[in-house]
Amino acid sequence: MNAKDFGKVAVLLGGRSAEREVSLRSGSMVLRALQSRGVDAHAFDPQQRDLAALIAEKFDRVFIALHGRYGEDGTIQGTLELLGIPYTGSGVLASALAMDKWRTKLVWQAAGIPTPHYELLTASSELKAVAARLGLPLMVKPANEGSSIGMSKVRDASALEEAYALAANYDSVVLAEQFIEGIELTAGVLGGEALPLIKLETPREFYDYAAKYTANDTRYIIPCGLSAGAEAAVRQQVLAAFNALGCRGWGRVDLMMDAAGKPWFIEVNTSPGMTDHSLVPMAARYAGLAFEDLVLRILELAHVG
Repeated sequence: MNAKDFGKVAVLLGGRSAEREVSLRSGSMVLRALQSRGVDAHAFDPQQRDLAALIAEKFDRVFIALHGRYGEDGTIQGTLELLGIPYTGSGVLASALAMDKWRTKLVWQAAGIPTPHYELLTASSELKAVAARLGLPLMVKPANEGSSIGMSKVRDASALEEAYALAANYDSVVLAEQFIEGIELTAGVLGGEALPLIKLETPREFYDYAAKYTANDTRYIIPCGLSAGAEAAVRQQVLAAFNALGCRGWGRVDLMMDAAGKPWFIEVNTSPGMTDHSLVPMAARYAGLAFEDLVLRILELAHVG
């Protein structure tokens, strides 16, 4: 497609989630990339503008650069379906499922996709018993947040109560998840293909918010160090995990690989970051796709229904 074929494009950015600041950065970079290629693209912040303006101002397509609640959880996707405006990324059901880490696990377990063992935590949970069953260390996380917000790595059962309280500030559904010792990998998905794997290394306790967006000591290793055959096999499993949730267009799948070389799938991001620290642009660049071309390709994949 050439630039004029896209028509008038709204780049949704900002929004109301806890990831607003990251979304503003992602959206700004997407907007600049589209405009640099001659696309008639405009910033649109749903926190500040009525969504009816998408119709009133005759937008032809929407690039969703929102992260987290109200942007990545099926709500904005449902609105755009009703408005009949093609949008980037996964549809309503897949977006809602992928945003919910608990229900993602339920689908993956049913589909035979390996995912770490977990338990749901409540205010009345016997936390020491949970730690005994899952083993330490373990991860405690809100089910419906991204960017590692509200997430903790717990090495001692005595720290579980504080970790639960932090996660519960962000969501009523909190997971305690078995920590897989091994290497952390991530895979972008674009148009039905898995991009090259990236190995993540950080001196922090885990790949947290700071490691993702502000730290200068996070290492992004690509090629990831696996043999060509092993990486190809993991990339096929990445697509299986992505497709099991009904995802489409583009996204990112996060996983751990244990010492035996078995991948364990953690989550899917249906509207991943597009900042200067972001992983999908990094993998695309390694595969020969410049940031501007990546953004155009994602926009080409936009559809409704």
